[in-house]
Amino acid sequence: MTDPMPPLPSAGSPGDAGAAPGPAAAPAAPLSFYDEVGGHDTFVRLVDAFYRGVADDEVLRPMYPEEDLGPAKERLTLFLVQYWGGPTTYSQERGHPRLRMRHASFHVDPDARDRWLAHMRVAVDELDLPPLHETTLWDYLQRAAYAMVNTFEPSGIGPAAGTRSSASFPVSAAPPAEPGPDR
Repeated sequence: MTDPMPPLPSAGSPGDAGAAPGPAAAPAAPLSFYDEVGGHDTFVRLVDAFYRGVADDEVLRPMYPEEDLGPAKERLTLFLVQYWGGPTTYSQERGHPRLRMRHASFHVDPDARDRWLAHMRVAVDELDLPPLHETTLWDYLQRAAYAMVNTFEPSGIGPAAGTRSSASFPVSAAPPAEPGPDR
């Protein structure tokens, strides 16, 4: 007769690596991008660096009616914090972001977009984020900037629309060519 099998150890017995695990711990909630990059302080640093550039920009600065850029800084900070998973203070105070609607009254042409992106690029670089976070943030900022363009009329840099000669930009299509004998 064979010896009976020894009893199996109970789950979690000391020294038993092969035992079934005890009750599973609840998985931790994943961190938001907001938390991963350092939270509120990171977005304050981003926005402060961005507005240092805007303050002296002859195209962008006139878009901010307040003499002090403080209110604009606060709005952008709250928006970015909320967008990236932080507190929803922006929506609580201002409602839905409606970015295109809020920017519709401003002359956002490709020049303004490119200036905005140039100042934002400096600001993002100052954060010195890990590459994946930097790329994620920059991708969003570029897409948002392109989406805000609402005109292709010049903003005063370069020749104004009224000073172009009609020869340089055709206003109407050329008349169709007369069919010739070889057509």
